[in-house]
Amino acid sequence: MKKVRTEDAVGLTLCHDITAMYPGFKGALFKRGHIIQEEDVEKLLDIGKRYIYTGEMEESLLHEEDCALRLAGACQVEGAHYEEPSEGKVLLISDIKGMFRVDRELLEKINGIGDITIATLPDHFRVEAGDRLASMRIVPLFTEEKQIEKAEELCGEKELLKLYPYRPLKAGVIITGSEIYSGRRKDRFEPVIREKLSYFPGQISDIKICDDRMDMITGSAEELLDNGADFLIFTGGMSVDPDDLTPGAIKGLGAEIVSYGVPSQPGNMTLIAYLNDIPVIGVPGAAISLPTTMLDVILPQIYSGIRFTRQDIIRLGEGGLCRMCKECHYPNCTFGRY
Repeated sequence: MKKVRTEDAVGLTLCHDITAMYPGFKGALFKRGHIIQEEDVEKLLDIGKRYIYTGEMEESLLHEEDCALRLAGACQVEGAHYEEPSEGKVLLISDIKGMFRVDRELLEKINGIGDITIATLPDHFRVEAGDRLASMRIVPLFTEEKQIEKAEELCGEKELLKLYPYRPLKAGVIITGSEIYSGRRKDRFEPVIREKLSYFPGQISDIKICDDRMDMITGSAEELLDNGADFLIFTGGMSVDPDDLTPGAIKGLGAEIVSYGVPSQPGNMTLIAYLNDIPVIGVPGAAISLPTTMLDVILPQIYSGIRFTRQDIIRLGEGGLCRMCKECHYPNCTFGRY
């Protein structure tokens, strides 16, 4: 590869993209492989390119575009695709609505190799079709092939990126409270949960309103399960008052409680449990009055089929405090990043 004065480069072939940035434009002014013409010289000089690089690379080196393509090949993601290289990088684009996952430890290892930079959305991120998920590139124009080989080796051992599509589920909903059951107060949870679940595939199998009686609550839950509910949502009776029966009813069903209470606000008293493989969620009252609570963080993982662990719940602490913005921007914010 040779460094040549721009004025002397007419007829030579560029071995890398020439990027320009000025009002109204940012991108490749000339693409790799472009044969420099007489009229190109002034354009190159105008963006500060007094020299260009042409010729063949050393055998041990790889061009930035080839590196990006090799990294993309090592990190294939079902439900997403890579765009063609541009400005030395390739972008991973989601084809579906779902839950994006990143192996953070593996990402740190790869980005610690040397010249490689892989940037991604956060782990556990809710994405839409068309969203950018990740970018692959190297910092210099060329790098040693052994760096890319190391990244390929690491990605061969574990998946760096994964995209989980949402599964169509039948949700069973149980609303508890003597004041609701008796008609003294109008229920406000049903319209909230219908709106939130409408984002995901599937349907609500039924909504039961129960008095503050353990037998009625557990009996309604068992009926929903018998009728094919894939997961259960309880609300009402989720505080620590002695007459709040919902956590006891969930335990009485035989569910394994992963956590009653999460390091997150709003939604501190959220309960997460499993009845065999059936998720069970206890939702505190904040979900009725606030646009975003821990319920919004939990639902994508439920619909993705990813089982919560105790460690998942503990990690909710970092990013678990909602900033209570005047206009809610969730999920494009810090809340629920774990």
